[in-house]
Amino acid sequence: MTTHAGKVGVLATFTESPFAVKALLFGVLVNKLGSFVQVFLILFMTTRGFTGVQGGIALGVYGAGSVLGVLIGGTLADRIGARMTIVLGMVGTAVLLVAVLHIRWYPGLLAAVALVGTISQVYRPAASSYIAALTSGDRQVMITAMYRLALNLGTTAAPLLGTALAAVSYDLLFYGEAAAALCYAVVVLVALPRKPVASAATPVNHGGGYGVVLRDRRFVAFLIAVMLNSAVYIQYMSTLPLAIREAGFDTFWYGVMLAINGAIVICFELLMTKIVQTWRMRWVVTVGFFLLGAGMAAYALPGGLAVFVIGTLLWTLAEIIQGPSMFAYPALAAPPESSGRYQGATHAMFGIGTAVGPAAGVVLWSNLGKPAWIIMGAISVLALVPAWYAIGRNR
Repeated sequence: MTTHAGKVGVLATFTESPFAVKALLFGVLVNKLGSFVQVFLILFMTTRGFTGVQGGIALGVYGAGSVLGVLIGGTLADRIGARMTIVLGMVGTAVLLVAVLHIRWYPGLLAAVALVGTISQVYRPAASSYIAALTSGDRQVMITAMYRLALNLGTTAAPLLGTALAAVSYDLLFYGEAAAALCYAVVVLVALPRKPVASAATPVNHGGGYGVVLRDRRFVAFLIAVMLNSAVYIQYMSTLPLAIREAGFDTFWYGVMLAINGAIVICFELLMTKIVQTWRMRWVVTVGFFLLGAGMAAYALPGGLAVFVIGTLLWTLAEIIQGPSMFAYPALAAPPESSGRYQGATHAMFGIGTAVGPAAGVVLWSNLGKPAWIIMGAISVLALVPAWYAIGRNR
């Protein structure tokens, strides 16, 4: 994947992208800015009289629905097109959010939360496949980095906006997220052509389901690598706070680690992508997986707070190096008529990794202590085996 960086710079990629691509990026940002409910779900439920355990179960149900949602979204994108998939998903999300707000019966609430988690995520493979179809191959990594920037900006700002709304009323959280979803639907209706552009997530394949993905042995290996990589990456949300507390540091320092990661990703991922998009993808993945493993393994070293800072810098560097390439790869590997399902499978495996990773990491940490970090670092490096097989020599 050798290209000329001058042709695929940040500004050139954005300004020369079709209006539909820019609109989708804007819509993703708006939607993520309004993504409050998952963050505040447990607090909302406890204020309504449910227990913390019931709230935790509801959050788990939401996460399970999210994995199912991207799989459904990938199929819908290939069958009915990205435009209708996103619109149906966003309108359905808005309706279900209002329903969650007014349901008091716990089983019914769980069902509604599961449906919200499912339908709110169907847009992701549809948007990714549509953007990829309208972007030339040498700009896939950079446009993916822009997509990730929109997600990261929204994810960073949403809790702050949600806190302000919750201070007034939890009702505003639900209506606010519903409004953001509807806004995204309107953007898509206005900006995306009613008649699909040729090859832009055009619904031409009406059968096969995810069998087409599973028959692609190289891509299945890529999915395994994604799952292992995400399971290691997500340790910053589960095992890292436990390790910081065990080392005798205040929770404030965990917040500092998160702030370091967020600031670097938002400020420098696009600039890093301008450099690494000229590398062969195999080498991008190799550097990224090694740095992720090194960052996790560094937490096992003695050295106090400095070790936590160094480890965080290493795995954050891994994120900004490998992230755009990893999520651009499905568009490069997929047959045009199956792009949505390839995207859906990738998002689903990433979701599965982030779901099982925290539990596995905490179990390792509870039983082994610091050596658990060495094991997690080794898993990241071992994940290079399926990744190298998947990507092949020509990328």
